[in-house]
Amino acid sequence: MGWRDFIDSTRDAIAEIGAEIGVTDEPEKRIKCPKMVFAHYMLGLTVNHTYQDWEDEIRAAKECGIDGFALNTGPQDHWLNEQLALAYQAAERVGGFVLFISFDFAFEWPVQQVIDLINRFKYSPAQCVVDGRPFVSTFEGPQWADNWPLVRQATGGIFLVPDWASLGPHGVGQKLQYIDGAFSWDAWPKGCNHKMGPDEDHLYMEALQIEKPGIFGTPNNKHKYMMGVSPYFYTNLPQWNKNWYCSSESLWYDRWQQILEVQPDFVEIITWNDYGESSYIYDPHRDDQVVPGADTYVKGYSHDAYRAILPHFIQAYKAGKTKAKPRENLEDVAIAWYRRTPASAGHHGETAWGQGGDALAAHGAKDVISVVAITKEENTVTVTLGDGQPREFQTTRGSTYFEVPFDESTLGPVRLQLNGQVTEGPDIHCNCEDKVNFNSVVIQVPDRR
Repeated sequence: MGWRDFIDSTRDAIAEIGAEIGVTDEPEKRIKCPKMVFAHYMLGLTVNHTYQDWEDEIRAAKECGIDGFALNTGPQDHWLNEQLALAYQAAERVGGFVLFISFDFAFEWPVQQVIDLINRFKYSPAQCVVDGRPFVSTFEGPQWADNWPLVRQATGGIFLVPDWASLGPHGVGQKLQYIDGAFSWDAWPKGCNHKMGPDEDHLYMEALQIEKPGIFGTPNNKHKYMMGVSPYFYTNLPQWNKNWYCSSESLWYDRWQQILEVQPDFVEIITWNDYGESSYIYDPHRDDQVVPGADTYVKGYSHDAYRAILPHFIQAYKAGKTKAKPRENLEDVAIAWYRRTPASAGHHGETAWGQGGDALAAHGAKDVISVVAITKEENTVTVTLGDGQPREFQTTRGSTYFEVPFDESTLGPVRLQLNGQVTEGPDIHCNCEDKVNFNSVVIQVPDRR
Protein backbone atom coordinates (compact mmCIF):
# COMPACT_ATOMS: atom_id res chain seq x y z
CA MET A 1 0.00 0.00 0.00
CA GLY A 2 1.38 3.42 -1.00
CA TRP A 3 1.19 6.56 1.08
CA ARG A 4 -1.78 7.87 -0.92
CA ASP A 5 -3.75 4.65 -0.37
CA PHE A 6 -2.80 4.70 3.31
CA ILE A 7 -4.03 8.28 3.72
CA ASP A 8 -7.26 7.51 1.82
CA SER A 9 -7.96 4.41 3.87
CA THR A 10 -7.25 6.23 7.13
CA ARG A 11 -9.53 9.12 6.20
CA ASP A 12 -12.25 6.64 5.19
CA ALA A 13 -11.93 4.78 8.47
CA ILE A 14 -12.26 8.03 10.44
CA ALA A 15 -15.29 9.02 8.37
CA GLU A 16 -16.93 5.66 8.98
CA ILE A 17 -16.42 5.99 12.74
CA GLY A 18 -17.87 9.51 12.59
CA ALA A 19 -20.87 8.24 10.66
CA GLU A 20 -21.50 5.52 13.24
CA ILE A 21 -21.45 7.81 16.28
CA GLY A 22 -23.05 10.87 14.69
CA VAL A 23 -20.07 13.22 14.65
CA THR A 24 -19.79 16.22 12.31
CA ASP A 25 -16.85 18.47 11.52
CA GLU A 26 -18.62 21.48 13.09
CA PRO A 27 -17.69 22.05 16.78
CA GLU A 28 -21.05 23.56 17.65
CA LYS A 29 -22.96 20.62 16.11
CA ARG A 30 -21.18 17.54 17.37
CA ILE A 31 -24.23 15.31 17.76
CA LYS A 32 -26.59 14.69 14.88
CA CYS A 33 -29.20 12.23 13.72
CA PRO A 34 -27.47 9.18 12.23
CA LYS A 35 -28.07 8.53 8.56
CA MET A 36 -30.49 5.71 7.83
CA VAL A 37 -31.61 3.83 4.74
CA PHE A 38 -35.18 2.54 4.54
CA ALA A 39 -37.12 0.53 1.98
CA HIS A 40 -40.70 1.38 1.04
CA TYR A 41 -42.83 -1.66 1.86
CA MET A 42 -46.33 -2.20 0.45
CA LEU A 43 -48.28 -3.58 3.41
CA GLY A 44 -51.33 -4.01 1.19
CA LEU A 45 -49.65 -7.02 -0.46
CA THR A 46 -49.32 -9.02 2.76
CA VAL A 47 -52.83 -10.42 3.24
CA ASN A 48 -51.49 -13.96 3.77
CA HIS A 49 -48.11 -13.11 5.28
CA THR A 50 -46.94 -15.17 8.23
CA TYR A 51 -44.59 -14.23 11.03
CA GLN A 52 -41.86 -16.23 9.26
CA ASP A 53 -42.38 -14.23 6.06
CA TRP A 54 -41.75 -11.04 7.98
CA GLU A 55 -38.68 -12.38 9.73
CA ASP A 56 -37.21 -13.68 6.46
CA GLU A 57 -37.70 -10.36 4.72
CA ILE A 58 -36.34 -8.31 7.61
CA ARG A 59 -33.23 -10.48 7.74
CA ALA A 60 -32.78 -10.15 3.96
CA ALA A 61 -33.06 -6.36 4.20
CA LYS A 62 -30.74 -6.13 7.17
CA GLU A 63 -28.15 -8.31 5.44
CA CYS A 64 -27.73 -5.80 2.62
CA GLY A 65 -27.48 -2.79 4.94
CA ILE A 66 -31.07 -1.53 5.00
CA ASP A 67 -32.00 -0.09 8.42
CA GLY A 68 -35.76 -0.40 8.29
CA PHE A 69 -39.05 -0.57 6.40
CA ALA A 70 -41.41 2.30 5.67
CA LEU A 71 -44.71 0.45 5.93
CA ASN A 72 -47.03 1.90 3.30
CA THR A 73 -50.45 1.51 4.86
CA GLY A 74 -54.00 2.13 3.67
CA PRO A 75 -56.97 2.42 6.04
CA GLN A 76 -59.20 0.02 4.14
CA ASP A 77 -57.22 -3.26 4.40
CA HIS A 78 -58.82 -5.63 6.92
CA TRP A 79 -55.43 -7.27 7.55
CA LEU A 80 -53.75 -3.97 8.47
CA ASN A 81 -53.65 -4.42 12.24
CA GLU A 82 -52.67 -8.08 12.14
CA GLN A 83 -49.83 -7.55 9.68
CA LEU A 84 -48.49 -4.46 11.43
CA ALA A 85 -48.35 -6.46 14.66
CA LEU A 86 -46.50 -9.32 12.95
CA ALA A 87 -44.04 -6.90 11.33
CA TYR A 88 -43.20 -5.19 14.62
CA GLN A 89 -42.97 -8.53 16.42
CA ALA A 90 -40.51 -9.87 13.83
CA ALA A 91 -38.41 -6.69 13.84
CA GLU A 92 -38.22 -6.76 17.64
CA ARG A 93 -37.05 -10.36 17.61
CA VAL A 94 -34.47 -9.89 14.84
CA GLY A 95 -33.17 -6.69 16.43
CA GLY A 96 -31.22 -3.85 14.89
CA PHE A 97 -34.02 -3.09 12.45
CA VAL A 98 -36.66 -0.37 12.64
CA LEU A 99 -40.14 0.25 11.25
CA PHE A 100 -42.39 3.23 10.77
CA ILE A 101 -45.79 3.78 9.22
CA SER A 102 -46.09 5.60 5.91
CA PHE A 103 -49.75 6.61 5.64
CA ASP A 104 -50.99 6.26 2.07
CA PHE A 105 -53.17 9.25 1.28
CA ALA A 106 -54.41 7.84 -1.97
CA PHE A 107 -57.12 6.88 0.55
CA GLU A 108 -59.01 8.97 3.10
CA TRP A 109 -57.67 8.54 6.63
CA PRO A 110 -59.82 9.31 9.69
CA VAL A 111 -57.78 11.36 12.16
CA GLN A 112 -58.49 9.01 15.05
CA GLN A 113 -57.28 5.98 13.10
CA VAL A 114 -53.95 7.70 12.43
CA ILE A 115 -53.61 8.61 16.10
CA ASP A 116 -54.49 5.09 17.25
CA LEU A 117 -51.93 3.42 14.96
CA ILE A 118 -49.11 5.73 16.03
CA ASN A 119 -49.95 5.28 19.72
CA ARG A 120 -50.17 1.51 19.35
CA PHE A 121 -46.61 1.07 18.10
CA LYS A 122 -44.72 4.14 19.33
CA TYR A 123 -43.20 2.33 22.31
CA SER A 124 -42.12 -0.75 20.37
CA PRO A 125 -38.34 -1.33 20.49
CA ALA A 126 -38.55 -1.64 16.70
CA GLN A 127 -40.22 1.75 16.18
CA CYS A 128 -37.98 4.18 14.31
CA VAL A 129 -37.39 7.14 16.60
CA VAL A 130 -35.78 10.46 15.63
CA ASP A 131 -35.17 13.25 18.12
CA GLY A 132 -37.02 11.20 20.75
CA ARG A 133 -40.19 11.00 18.66
CA PRO A 134 -41.71 8.22 16.52
CA PHE A 135 -40.86 8.69 12.86
CA VAL A 136 -43.91 9.02 10.59
CA SER A 137 -44.15 9.43 6.83
CA THR A 138 -46.77 9.53 4.08
CA PHE A 139 -47.43 8.93 0.46
CA GLU A 140 -48.87 12.31 -0.52
CA GLY A 141 -51.61 13.91 1.62
CA PRO A 142 -50.81 17.65 1.67
CA GLN A 143 -54.58 18.28 1.86
CA TRP A 144 -54.45 16.61 5.28
CA ALA A 145 -51.79 19.00 6.65
CA ASP A 146 -54.08 20.83 9.08
CA ASN A 147 -54.74 17.57 10.94
CA TRP A 148 -51.13 16.88 11.88
CA PRO A 149 -51.05 19.32 14.85
CA LEU A 150 -53.96 17.32 16.32
CA VAL A 151 -52.04 14.09 15.78
CA ARG A 152 -48.94 15.54 17.44
CA GLN A 153 -50.95 16.58 20.48
CA ALA A 154 -52.76 13.24 20.81
CA THR A 155 -49.59 11.13 20.41
CA GLY A 156 -47.18 13.14 22.50
CA GLY A 157 -45.23 14.21 19.42
CA ILE A 158 -44.05 12.71 16.13
CA PHE A 159 -41.18 13.29 13.70
CA LEU A 160 -43.10 13.86 10.47
CA VAL A 161 -41.31 13.46 7.12
CA PRO A 162 -44.07 13.25 4.50
CA ASP A 163 -43.90 12.76 0.75
CA TRP A 164 -45.74 15.77 -0.64
CA ALA A 165 -44.06 15.59 -4.02
CA SER A 166 -47.25 16.83 -5.70
CA LEU A 167 -46.46 20.25 -4.20
CA GLY A 168 -42.89 20.30 -5.46
CA PRO A 169 -39.97 21.70 -3.43
CA HIS A 170 -41.34 25.25 -3.32
CA GLY A 171 -44.77 24.11 -2.18
CA VAL A 172 -43.27 21.95 0.56
CA GLY A 173 -41.22 24.95 1.66
CA GLN A 174 -44.48 26.82 2.30
CA LYS A 175 -45.60 24.19 4.83
CA LEU A 176 -42.53 23.87 7.05
CA GLN A 177 -44.64 24.66 10.11
CA TYR A 178 -46.33 21.27 9.78
CA ILE A 179 -43.33 19.02 9.19
CA ASP A 180 -39.93 17.96 10.47
CA GLY A 181 -38.60 17.08 7.05
CA ALA A 182 -39.63 16.02 3.58
CA PHE A 183 -39.41 12.89 1.46
CA SER A 184 -39.24 13.19 -2.33
CA TRP A 185 -40.93 10.52 -4.44
CA ASP A 186 -39.18 11.84 -7.56
CA ALA A 187 -36.84 8.92 -8.17
CA TRP A 188 -37.27 8.32 -11.92
CA PRO A 189 -36.56 10.27 -15.11
CA LYS A 190 -39.41 12.44 -16.37
CA GLY A 191 -41.32 11.52 -19.49
CA CYS A 192 -39.20 11.28 -22.66
CA ASN A 193 -35.93 11.56 -20.68
CA HIS A 194 -33.24 8.90 -20.50
CA LYS A 195 -31.66 10.25 -17.29
CA MET A 196 -32.40 12.25 -14.17
CA GLY A 197 -30.13 14.41 -12.06
CA PRO A 198 -30.12 15.65 -8.45
CA ASP A 199 -31.38 19.17 -9.21
CA GLU A 200 -34.76 18.53 -7.59
CA ASP A 201 -33.07 17.11 -4.49
CA HIS A 202 -31.01 20.28 -4.12
CA LEU A 203 -34.19 22.33 -4.46
CA TYR A 204 -35.80 20.35 -1.65
CA MET A 205 -32.80 20.96 0.57
CA GLU A 206 -32.97 24.67 -0.17
CA ALA A 207 -36.69 24.72 0.60
CA LEU A 208 -36.04 22.88 3.88
CA GLN A 209 -33.25 25.36 4.68
CA ILE A 210 -30.70 22.56 4.95
CA GLU A 211 -27.03 23.47 5.06
CA LYS A 212 -24.63 21.73 2.71
CA PRO A 213 -22.79 18.60 3.90
CA GLY A 214 -19.50 18.79 5.72
CA ILE A 215 -16.70 16.24 5.53
CA PHE A 216 -18.43 13.86 7.91
CA GLY A 217 -21.95 14.17 6.50
CA THR A 218 -24.90 16.51 6.96
CA PRO A 219 -25.10 19.10 9.77
CA ASN A 220 -27.79 18.90 12.42
CA ASN A 221 -30.38 20.98 10.60
CA LYS A 222 -33.86 21.57 11.99
CA HIS A 223 -35.53 19.95 8.98
CA LYS A 224 -34.38 16.70 7.42
CA TYR A 225 -34.43 15.50 3.84
CA MET A 226 -35.18 11.93 2.78
CA MET A 227 -34.10 11.18 -0.79
CA GLY A 228 -35.77 8.53 -2.92
CA VAL A 229 -33.87 5.97 -4.97
CA SER A 230 -35.36 3.30 -7.19
CA PRO A 231 -33.95 0.63 -9.49
CA TYR A 232 -36.68 0.54 -12.09
CA PHE A 233 -40.19 1.47 -13.16
CA TYR A 234 -42.68 -0.23 -15.46
CA THR A 235 -46.39 -0.65 -14.91
CA ASN A 236 -49.21 -1.84 -17.15
CA LEU A 237 -52.41 -2.00 -15.10
CA PRO A 238 -55.38 -0.81 -17.16
CA GLN A 239 -57.73 -1.12 -14.16
CA TRP A 240 -55.86 1.87 -12.65
CA ASN A 241 -55.12 3.65 -15.93
CA LYS A 242 -51.40 3.00 -15.48
CA ASN A 243 -49.23 2.08 -18.45
CA TRP A 244 -45.76 3.61 -18.65
CA TYR A 245 -42.05 2.83 -18.47
CA CYS A 246 -39.44 5.19 -17.01
CA SER A 247 -35.96 4.93 -18.44
CA SER A 248 -34.08 2.70 -16.03
CA GLU A 249 -31.05 1.53 -17.98
CA SER A 250 -28.57 3.22 -15.64
CA LEU A 251 -30.98 4.44 -12.96
CA TRP A 252 -29.93 2.19 -10.04
CA TYR A 253 -26.29 3.24 -10.49
CA ASP A 254 -26.92 6.91 -11.30
CA ARG A 255 -29.22 7.51 -8.38
CA TRP A 256 -26.84 6.00 -5.85
CA GLN A 257 -24.07 8.18 -7.23
CA GLN A 258 -26.36 11.17 -6.70
CA ILE A 259 -27.05 10.10 -3.12
CA LEU A 260 -23.32 10.11 -2.45
CA GLU A 261 -23.15 13.62 -3.93
CA VAL A 262 -26.18 15.06 -2.12
CA GLN A 263 -25.65 13.25 1.22
CA PRO A 264 -29.26 13.51 2.44
CA ASP A 265 -30.24 12.82 6.04
CA PHE A 266 -32.17 9.69 5.08
CA VAL A 267 -32.62 7.51 2.01
CA GLU A 268 -35.74 5.57 1.06
CA ILE A 269 -35.55 2.81 -1.55
CA ILE A 270 -38.66 2.76 -3.73
CA THR A 271 -39.50 -0.09 -3.35
CA TRP A 272 -39.02 -3.36 -1.51
CA ASN A 273 -42.08 -5.08 -2.97
CA ASP A 274 -44.19 -3.01 -5.35
CA TYR A 275 -44.50 -5.65 -8.04
CA GLY A 276 -47.18 -3.81 -9.98
CA GLU A 277 -44.69 -1.03 -10.72
CA SER A 278 -41.63 -3.29 -11.25
CA SER A 279 -39.64 -1.32 -8.66
CA TYR A 280 -39.20 -4.29 -6.31
CA ILE A 281 -35.84 -5.51 -4.97
CA TYR A 282 -37.31 -8.58 -3.23
CA ASP A 283 -39.01 -11.23 -5.36
CA PRO A 284 -42.57 -12.38 -4.63
CA HIS A 285 -42.88 -15.77 -2.95
CA ARG A 286 -46.63 -16.24 -3.45
CA ASP A 287 -48.99 -15.44 -6.32
CA ASP A 288 -51.27 -13.38 -4.07
CA GLN A 289 -48.47 -10.84 -3.49
CA VAL A 290 -48.77 -9.64 -7.09
CA VAL A 291 -51.75 -7.48 -8.07
CA PRO A 292 -53.95 -8.91 -10.86
CA GLY A 293 -52.49 -8.12 -14.25
CA ALA A 294 -48.92 -7.61 -13.11
CA ASP A 295 -48.16 -11.32 -13.02
CA THR A 296 -47.66 -11.29 -16.80
CA TYR A 297 -44.64 -9.01 -16.48
CA VAL A 298 -43.34 -10.03 -13.03
CA LYS A 299 -43.32 -13.85 -13.13
CA GLY A 300 -39.85 -15.05 -14.12
CA TYR A 301 -38.33 -11.58 -13.72
CA SER A 302 -36.19 -11.78 -10.60
CA HIS A 303 -34.98 -8.52 -9.04
CA ASP A 304 -33.24 -9.97 -5.97
CA ALA A 305 -29.80 -9.28 -7.42
CA TYR A 306 -30.39 -5.52 -7.24
CA ARG A 307 -29.58 -5.88 -3.54
CA ALA A 308 -26.09 -7.26 -4.12
CA ILE A 309 -24.47 -3.82 -4.52
CA LEU A 310 -26.35 -2.16 -1.66
CA PRO A 311 -23.87 -2.92 1.16
CA HIS A 312 -21.15 -0.99 -0.68
CA PHE A 313 -23.22 2.06 -1.58
CA ILE A 314 -24.91 2.24 1.82
CA GLN A 315 -21.58 2.08 3.63
CA ALA A 316 -20.21 4.85 1.41
CA TYR A 317 -23.29 7.01 2.02
CA LYS A 318 -23.15 6.63 5.78
CA ALA A 319 -19.43 7.42 5.81
CA GLY A 320 -19.95 10.61 3.82
CA LYS A 321 -17.97 9.40 0.81
CA THR A 322 -18.56 10.72 -2.68
CA LYS A 323 -17.61 7.41 -4.31
CA ALA A 324 -18.59 3.85 -3.50
CA LYS A 325 -15.71 1.72 -2.32
CA PRO A 326 -15.91 -2.04 -1.77
CA ARG A 327 -16.38 -3.29 1.75
CA GLU A 328 -13.27 -5.16 2.76
CA ASN A 329 -15.21 -8.04 4.29
CA LEU A 330 -17.17 -8.68 1.09
CA GLU A 331 -16.05 -10.16 -2.21
CA ASP A 332 -16.15 -8.43 -5.58
CA VAL A 333 -19.59 -8.46 -7.17
CA ALA A 334 -21.23 -7.57 -10.47
CA ILE A 335 -24.91 -7.35 -11.37
CA ALA A 336 -26.62 -7.07 -14.74
CA TRP A 337 -30.19 -6.14 -15.62
CA TYR A 338 -31.88 -6.26 -19.00
CA ARG A 339 -35.19 -6.65 -20.79
CA ARG A 340 -35.69 -10.04 -22.39
CA THR A 341 -36.76 -8.74 -25.81
CA PRO A 342 -35.75 -5.83 -28.01
CA ALA A 343 -38.21 -2.93 -27.73
CA SER A 344 -39.29 -3.51 -31.32
CA ALA A 345 -39.84 -7.28 -30.97
CA GLY A 346 -43.61 -7.05 -30.52
CA HIS A 347 -46.53 -4.70 -30.14
CA HIS A 348 -45.66 -1.66 -28.02
CA GLY A 349 -48.82 -2.08 -25.92
CA GLU A 350 -49.43 1.71 -25.96
CA THR A 351 -46.91 1.96 -23.11
CA ALA A 352 -45.80 5.57 -22.64
CA TRP A 353 -42.21 6.65 -22.18
CA GLY A 354 -42.40 8.04 -18.66
CA GLN A 355 -45.39 9.17 -16.63
CA GLY A 356 -47.23 11.70 -18.72
CA GLY A 357 -44.84 11.20 -21.61
CA ASP A 358 -46.10 11.89 -25.12
CA ALA A 359 -43.89 9.29 -26.82
CA LEU A 360 -43.98 5.50 -26.75
CA ALA A 361 -41.66 3.53 -24.49
CA ALA A 362 -40.67 1.48 -27.53
CA HIS A 363 -39.03 4.63 -28.91
CA GLY A 364 -37.24 5.51 -25.67
CA ALA A 365 -36.19 2.22 -24.14
CA LYS A 366 -32.58 1.33 -24.93
CA ASP A 367 -31.81 -2.27 -25.88
CA VAL A 368 -28.87 -2.78 -23.53
CA ILE A 369 -27.57 -5.06 -20.80
CA SER A 370 -26.73 -2.76 -17.89
CA VAL A 371 -23.87 -3.81 -15.62
CA VAL A 372 -22.55 -2.49 -12.30
CA ALA A 373 -19.38 -3.96 -10.81
CA ILE A 374 -17.93 -3.35 -7.36
CA THR A 375 -14.28 -4.45 -7.18
CA LYS A 376 -11.47 -3.95 -4.68
CA GLU A 377 -8.90 -3.38 -7.42
CA GLU A 378 -8.87 -3.01 -11.19
CA ASN A 379 -10.48 -6.10 -12.65
CA THR A 380 -12.23 -7.51 -15.71
CA VAL A 381 -15.93 -8.25 -16.16
CA THR A 382 -16.96 -10.33 -19.16
CA VAL A 383 -20.42 -10.32 -20.73
CA THR A 384 -21.41 -12.90 -23.33
CA LEU A 385 -24.72 -12.90 -25.16
CA GLY A 386 -25.73 -16.20 -26.74
CA ASP A 387 -23.11 -17.48 -29.19
CA GLY A 388 -21.58 -14.06 -29.63
CA GLN A 389 -18.06 -12.99 -28.81
CA PRO A 390 -17.34 -12.26 -25.14
CA ARG A 391 -17.13 -8.56 -24.33
CA GLU A 392 -14.54 -7.60 -21.72
CA PHE A 393 -14.74 -4.45 -19.61
CA GLN A 394 -12.13 -3.08 -17.24
CA THR A 395 -13.29 -1.99 -13.80
CA THR A 396 -11.72 0.56 -11.50
CA ARG A 397 -11.37 0.25 -7.74
CA GLY A 398 -14.85 0.88 -6.42
CA SER A 399 -17.90 1.03 -8.67
CA THR A 400 -18.01 0.81 -12.47
CA TYR A 401 -20.98 1.01 -14.84
CA PHE A 402 -21.18 -0.07 -18.47
CA GLU A 403 -23.68 -1.21 -21.08
CA VAL A 404 -23.75 -3.95 -23.71
CA PRO A 405 -26.16 -3.30 -26.62
CA PHE A 406 -28.30 -6.02 -28.18
CA ASP A 407 -30.75 -6.33 -31.08
CA GLU A 408 -32.66 -8.95 -33.06
CA SER A 409 -29.39 -10.40 -34.36
CA THR A 410 -27.82 -10.90 -30.91
CA LEU A 411 -30.00 -13.28 -28.94
CA GLY A 412 -29.58 -16.03 -26.36
CA PRO A 413 -28.73 -16.40 -22.67
CA VAL A 414 -26.70 -13.70 -20.90
CA ARG A 415 -23.52 -14.83 -19.14
CA LEU A 416 -21.81 -12.59 -16.60
CA GLN A 417 -18.26 -13.46 -15.50
CA LEU A 418 -16.05 -12.06 -12.73
CA ASN A 419 -13.03 -13.61 -11.00
CA GLY A 420 -13.50 -16.90 -12.85
CA GLN A 421 -17.12 -17.29 -11.74
CA VAL A 422 -19.97 -17.27 -14.24
CA THR A 423 -23.70 -16.70 -13.84
CA GLU A 424 -26.02 -17.43 -16.75
CA GLY A 425 -29.26 -15.47 -16.91
CA PRO A 426 -32.46 -15.97 -18.91
CA ASP A 427 -32.20 -15.57 -22.65
CA ILE A 428 -32.95 -12.52 -24.75
CA HIS A 429 -35.37 -13.46 -27.52
CA CYS A 430 -37.89 -12.05 -30.00
CA ASN A 431 -40.88 -14.21 -29.09
CA CYS A 432 -43.47 -11.76 -27.78
CA GLU A 433 -46.72 -13.63 -27.30
CA ASP A 434 -48.77 -10.48 -26.75
CA LYS A 435 -46.85 -7.25 -26.30
CA VAL A 436 -43.38 -6.13 -25.23
CA ASN A 437 -42.63 -6.62 -21.53
CA PHE A 438 -40.64 -3.58 -20.38
CA ASN A 439 -39.67 -5.13 -17.03
CA SER A 440 -36.10 -6.29 -16.44
CA VAL A 441 -34.53 -9.45 -15.11
CA VAL A 442 -31.49 -9.11 -12.83
CA ILE A 443 -28.55 -11.48 -12.28
CA GLN A 444 -25.41 -11.34 -10.19
CA VAL A 445 -21.97 -12.91 -9.98
CA PRO A 446 -21.04 -14.56 -7.75
CA ASP A 447 -24.57 -15.85 -7.30
CA ARG A 448 -25.04 -16.04 -3.51
CA ARG A 449 -28.83 -15.84 -3.44
